[in-house]
Amino acid sequence: MATTSDIEKAAEVLRAGGLVALPTETVYGLGANAEDPAAVARIFQAKGRPPSHPLIVHIGGAEHLDDWVQNVPATARLLADHFWPGPLTLVLGRGRRVPLEATGGLETVAVRVPDHPVALALLKAFDGGVTAPSANRFGSVSPTTADHVRAELGEAVDFVLDGGPCEVGVESTIVDATGEIPSILRPGGVPREDLEAVLGFPIAVPSTSRVRVPGQHPSHYAPRARVVLVEAEKVVAEAALAQELGHRVGVLLPPALADAPVKAHAVVAVPGSTAAYARGLYGFLRELDERGCDLIVASLPGEEGLGLAIANRLRRAAGPRPTM
Repeated sequence: MATTSDIEKAAEVLRAGGLVALPTETVYGLGANAEDPAAVARIFQAKGRPPSHPLIVHIGGAEHLDDWVQNVPATARLLADHFWPGPLTLVLGRGRRVPLEATGGLETVAVRVPDHPVALALLKAFDGGVTAPSANRFGSVSPTTADHVRAELGEAVDFVLDGGPCEVGVESTIVDATGEIPSILRPGGVPREDLEAVLGFPIAVPSTSRVRVPGQHPSHYAPRARVVLVEAEKVVAEAALAQELGHRVGVLLPPALADAPVKAHAVVAVPGSTAAYARGLYGFLRELDERGCDLIVASLPGEEGLGLAIANRLRRAAGPRPTM
């Protein structure tokens, strides 16, 4: 686990233009000084990420919001005051401190305050903003432990802060807060129902958006194995057929089928709690990869609460693979 001296060293690495992997409550991030265009460019290089994909700027508290953005509607302040620190990202007008390299050339910027003691201690020690997408290769499964980061990015990261396993396990909810009526651009760690309870009105989840944000690529959060989505009651039959056709099949077995016999190379039983499923999702996908599966059969959970975020990640994982 990260010590005070580790955090001070990580802050020094950021000041020197280096890359630091840091824990958050959602996933591990690959951080750089948000005001250093050269350091920000290193993130894209390390991840193999297209430079048009904007990054999230992590700040130390809601009181710093106006240092990084402009034209903040009342609804955005309400959400920041209620959910920060926490897994909520707000898209607002870009402030002058944020270089265009961090926003993919956009005049909007995504900002959040992470709810993790190590991340908050680093932001305080660094005394600045940190751009930090997930610390993995572009399009692949996000890391939820420090070991995941080391295994995937290796020497591309100058320093890794170990904060233990991530508590939420899926990325933050991204909300377009540029107007008075916000909308969800990426479902995540704050459920839609929680946002609506604070706002007092329904919030849309549009299938497309004029604003580019992380996680919108047709294929994202994807393991090496191909992911196939079927209805829950068809998971066992689909797995058996694929196994007979010569695939090394991995199965994410839904709770309703927990006692069903499954013909597959590897089986992971999905937790009944959506919070537990979200926390374990990326670890489950990594496990099936590590066990040599070339095809993963899964079903979508109900979209209440964190189920919406899980369904979003599985749909992206099953999408067409990115071409570089």
